[in-house]
Amino acid sequence: MKQKQRKIHLIVHLVKDFVILALSVMLAIILARTGILEDFLTSTQELRVIGSLLAGAFFTSMFSVAPATVVIAEIAKTTPVLEVAFFGGIGALLGDVIIFRFIKDNLAKDFLYLIKKSGSERWFGIFRLKLFKWLVPLIGAIVIASPLPDELGLAMMGLSKMKSSLFVPISFSLNFLGILIISLIARVL
Repeated sequence: MKQKQRKIHLIVHLVKDFVILALSVMLAIILARTGILEDFLTSTQELRVIGSLLAGAFFTSMFSVAPATVVIAEIAKTTPVLEVAFFGGIGALLGDVIIFRFIKDNLAKDFLYLIKKSGSERWFGIFRLKLFKWLVPLIGAIVIASPLPDELGLAMMGLSKMKSSLFVPISFSLNFLGILIISLIARVL
């Protein structure tokens, strides 16, 4: 009986995660397609710190990275690049922490459960390797530092069960660096 209740709880949990993810994706697509997000971010440009924070927060999602990058580049043309990178990095960190918490606490458990239930012990065995514990977070960090959307890198870090105390400085540093590079390129061009 206990096993059946656990199975039902996990299924409900999976459905809840899927619904939240689907609604988030739909909202992000609507905001990006209607131009509301870009208009909103552009209107905050005059408020350099707030504009950098908000653009940084939107810099983390695959659905909003393009307009956020444009806004960051525009702000960087008239604002010191270190200021843009610092406040943008804080905004990106806040966005990453929200995504990371969701992935680490919910999706990682659900993903491992699905792999375990798929009958493929070979796949599940990969997650127990010592190589997995340091290689996956490293690849995730590279993804976060790159222009690729952070979700993939955050998922990798969440699956590796990285501690939040380690995640926060890594996320800030990588986002700071990425936004700094975008700001410097915007200044040159």
